[in-house]
Amino acid sequence: MVKRPDEIEKLGEAGRLLASVFHMLDQMPLAGLSTLAVNDRVEDHIVNELRARPASKGQYGYGYVLNCSRNHVVCHGVPSADDILAAGDIVNFDITLEKNGYIADSSKTYLIDEVAPAARRLVQTTYEALWHGIRQVRPGAHLGDIGHVIESHAKRNGYSVVREYCGHGIGREMHEDPQVLHFGKPGTGLRLKEGMVFTIEPMLNQGGAKVKTEDDGWSVVTTDGKLSAQFEHTVAVTATGVRVLTLRAEERGRRDRP
Repeated sequence: MVKRPDEIEKLGEAGRLLASVFHMLDQMPLAGLSTLAVNDRVEDHIVNELRARPASKGQYGYGYVLNCSRNHVVCHGVPSADDILAAGDIVNFDITLEKNGYIADSSKTYLIDEVAPAARRLVQTTYEALWHGIRQVRPGAHLGDIGHVIESHAKRNGYSVVREYCGHGIGREMHEDPQVLHFGKPGTGLRLKEGMVFTIEPMLNQGGAKVKTEDDGWSVVTTDGKLSAQFEHTVAVTATGVRVLTLRAEERGRRDRP
């Protein structure tokens, strides 16, 4: 689970390139586009402009470069030409990228034009929860510290935390140890060491925490049909704290706002 400094630099390069993919998406007018069109644009950017590999394509038999989870879809949403983004939607794009054999993983929930205040608040709170978790990362801290602050922030704001899906170690493989739960008790779980690299990716629901998988075998949705939001970063434990390997340019010097 502990990476060498040279490996972390390679993961950092993959993370920097992945952050640039989200910068590209930030410039795109998303309303009116199909989620498949977004998928194809991201694939073209990763392969032809960044000279990297979209790591999700082919993983576990999945045929696309990203997951697009809109409104009540919690995670693993499948791109479709029939799934058209419209004003008022929220949609999470979860993207992975491999460069020189090392993988970075990140996601961001987008607000499509003007959205309802309740949806905006959910997205904002989820982003805050991510950063509450990231701030716990340091040598000697525990994974339970991360989960505790995420769940506490969600509950304070009236939201539930999805429990079936979690963050994970990452490196040459997409999913490595440890599992990073988004709930827990302080001082419990694996003790963090310098060189560990993993994702933190909380999913918060407007309603209950229960989810189910759709007939496509991939898309996970809220059972009550209420909205869900997610944000994700890949982080490394440093000697003094944390380095966010997938940090986006607009996040530098600014936190808690999507």
